[in-house]
Amino acid sequence: MLKYPFLLLSILVFTSCSGKPVTNEETKEAPAEEAIQVTHKLDTAYFAGGCFWCVEASFEQIKGVEEAISGYSGGTQENPTYKEVSYGKTDHAEAVMVLYNPELISYETLLDIFFTAHDPTQLNRQGPDVGEQYRSAIFYRNPSEKQAAEQKINSLAGNFDKKIVTVLTEFSTFYKAEDYHQDYEKKNPDDRYIVNVSKPKIEKVAEKFSHLLKDKE
Repeated sequence: MLKYPFLLLSILVFTSCSGKPVTNEETKEAPAEEAIQVTHKLDTAYFAGGCFWCVEASFEQIKGVEEAISGYSGGTQENPTYKEVSYGKTDHAEAVMVLYNPELISYETLLDIFFTAHDPTQLNRQGPDVGEQYRSAIFYRNPSEKQAAEQKINSLAGNFDKKIVTVLTEFSTFYKAEDYHQDYEKKNPDDRYIVNVSKPKIEKVAEKFSHLLKDKE
């Protein structure tokens, strides 16, 4: 039994993917597809792997990724807010929409990056972040993406000590998260959560996919 259970709780709360306080004046965002101009050269992919700050930053450093956008997907409630999602009041997961050029990077490579950027064996959590909103999920848009995801999970099964619990969900809607969540890692490099939780994952992706980093162009 822990001698100081309240201390552990304080640490988990302090180090969670909480960001800035959400106020009543916070505006709800429209689905990202309506707000973002996607050129014919770009394609989209949707992933959830815990706190979206880490997943977003992991993809944005990769050549061929035009942009990664933090948001919410996998639920039925329209225009969810961060407060509602983080408190587990919706079925949404913290997710990331990846806009990429398929001529420069394949969906299969994006899957490799996704499975490197988080631990797919943790059920409804990533490290200090606990809840269904932090689940590991791939939101596929067509049978081809679903098949690619299934094949990737099968091929990676032997690389982990535990079973991969990533869920495959047919894509429905993606809602862009509040502005302060976008590029959070770049804007807040000294944030304790970023330093202690996000950075190691981002650097792991950078090391494994060093040949695909934008700064190598």
